[in-house]
Amino acid sequence: MKESFPKSSLIAKSNALLDAHRARVPFVLPNIWDVASARIVEEAGFRAIATSSRAIAGVLGLQDDDSSDPDVVFDFVARIAAAVSCPVTADLEAGYGLDPTELVDRLLSAGVVGCNLEDTDHHGSDVLVDGTKQAAFLADVRSATRTRGVHIVINARVDTFIRHVGDEQEQVEEALRRGRLYLEAGADCIYPIALGDRERIAQLTATLPGPLNVVARRGGLSISELAALGVRRISFASGLFRLVSDQFGVIVRRLAESPGSDAIWGSSDANAKSATE
Repeated sequence: MKESFPKSSLIAKSNALLDAHRARVPFVLPNIWDVASARIVEEAGFRAIATSSRAIAGVLGLQDDDSSDPDVVFDFVARIAAAVSCPVTADLEAGYGLDPTELVDRLLSAGVVGCNLEDTDHHGSDVLVDGTKQAAFLADVRSATRTRGVHIVINARVDTFIRHVGDEQEQVEEALRRGRLYLEAGADCIYPIALGDRERIAQLTATLPGPLNVVARRGGLSISELAALGVRRISFASGLFRLVSDQFGVIVRRLAESPGSDAIWGSSDANAKSATE
């Protein structure tokens, strides 16, 4: 393993990231997509940086389907980790086909102390990877972290809801089954992406013996409502990236329609100043 980041620093950051999942208040993570957005999140006072695989794929012109070149992804994530002082957790899709030991080595070499790993079957004929097989993969990742002496925080994504596996009740039952398997395998948090309704969130938080990560969505449950349901980790997936991109599109189209107008800058003196720097 290339010692780009001191092991003592990685251990301190991994402990801080793990502790954040055990705090009395939910751990809120605004997902970022580059160095600039990471620095903004850190300067705002958040305790950690979380990447979004879909957002980074958009920045790099890649597909968010586990087909990316890991060299490209880890180089990009390493730049983010080097630019901030707080812990970084990276959305790594399904791991880009890397074996667990290489995956862990690349994470640590990039200065990253947490990861999302999903169970969609990107490279086979099934909708989801078999739950037992995915649990074994996560167990091997955890074993590799023990060997390296740094507890990488594993946020195990469960894709039963986003992939619509069965009816609503079957999705819940399979999410619970997989969630238990993944926690037993060494995952630190369960991430049932696309889960948004109050009743099913409450069922999972009441049943799973570990923290639950739910995405905050526009028009969905508020952060305070998710906290009241027992959600321990609240993230935004690619939502903030899409929000910023949509706003940029509005501004650029406005400029294209009225190239002589200064209205795109708004009325703030601060905005006008920063736009000229």
